[in-house]
Amino acid sequence: MKKIIGGVTAAKGFEAAGIAAEIKYKGRTDMAIVYSQKPCVAAGTFTTNVAKAAPVKWDQVQVKDVAHAQAIIVNSGIANACTGAEGYGYCKETADTAAEILGIPADSVLLGSTGVIGKQLPMNRIKAGVAKLAEAKKAAIEAGTEAAKAIMTTDTCEKEIAVEIEVGGKTVTVGGMAKGSGMIHPNMCTMLSFITTDAAISKSALQKALSDDVNDTYNMISVDGDTSTNDTVLVLANGMAENTEIVEGSEDYKIFAEALHVVNEYLAKKIAGDGEGATALFEVNIVGAETKEQAKLLAKAIACSNLTKTAIAGHDANWGRIICAMGYSGAQFDPEKVDLFFESEAGKIQIAEDGVAVDYSEEKATEILSQPVVIATADVKMGDAKATAWGCDLTHAYIEINADYRS
Repeated sequence: MKKIIGGVTAAKGFEAAGIAAEIKYKGRTDMAIVYSQKPCVAAGTFTTNVAKAAPVKWDQVQVKDVAHAQAIIVNSGIANACTGAEGYGYCKETADTAAEILGIPADSVLLGSTGVIGKQLPMNRIKAGVAKLAEAKKAAIEAGTEAAKAIMTTDTCEKEIAVEIEVGGKTVTVGGMAKGSGMIHPNMCTMLSFITTDAAISKSALQKALSDDVNDTYNMISVDGDTSTNDTVLVLANGMAENTEIVEGSEDYKIFAEALHVVNEYLAKKIAGDGEGATALFEVNIVGAETKEQAKLLAKAIACSNLTKTAIAGHDANWGRIICAMGYSGAQFDPEKVDLFFESEAGKIQIAEDGVAVDYSEEKATEILSQPVVIATADVKMGDAKATAWGCDLTHAYIEINADYRS
């Protein structure tokens, strides 16, 4: 596997664009398109929030019931969530507009929205934006980057990645882009991820690969504990690499699934590290667990703990908060057997052994916790299972960003 430059346009046959439609923002791009020159099989995972946004409802139907997809239209600024029948009607209107302009079936158009909940889309601007996107779309790497920028809201940077693998003697590319900074606590699988590949793969194999992988990637991140109304991950595969079709259980499936995992994990970590107001990516490793499920519960509890996140923000090795979070995770373990470590590019330090503090340097711990990536590892000494969760520190800036988000 080789990481290459690019995102959603890295795979053969995919085009993209980002344009300024002034949905909410002025002076920045806020609509994007991802388009395939050939029809694709599609897979998706979506928010488990009962209050699902209109584009989530639209995509769930299309991914499940329609054989092929060919375009994704995304807007930022307005989430099209809690907008009733009118908002869902705007999904159909957007898809019909895209279908007419692109010359593809309306049910092959998938949608994504992110931004303020409860506001209706300005359809005159959306329709004009679709026309501009169709005219602007290109296969260039830069076009994929512009699309990644256009779906940002409070994100501080675009998030994209592409990798190459060999499948059956053919070069296959998997690329993706994502957005997410606040309201991040995915449970599906306001976070969006769009992945493209030129692999030839069955629809069932693509869906299984995605559904299995989100549990170890997007579902293991948290910024603020809020599961969005709009969480969506979509994968389009157009088969233009001309490999023998990948099916479940084959060696080629394993190779493809690993590439998809690399893309998903990278994007998930970029989302976690770009949390609103964050200064550090916080990685939590649980090792020595009895089962993977136990390890996941423990890791996620630590990554989601507001007290632990504020300790990371203050560069304070307040490790008791970690044990506390583990204790209410719902997983059974012996706190008097836990070893704890902090690690970063500044070094690694053990802070507890068998649930009791060791003699460590507070100054060194502070130095380690002051880096842009901080890793906490807890060994529960019960078995060989492990899991990783990702979050970020919690700072005053998170409140400042969200207190006036609508204005």
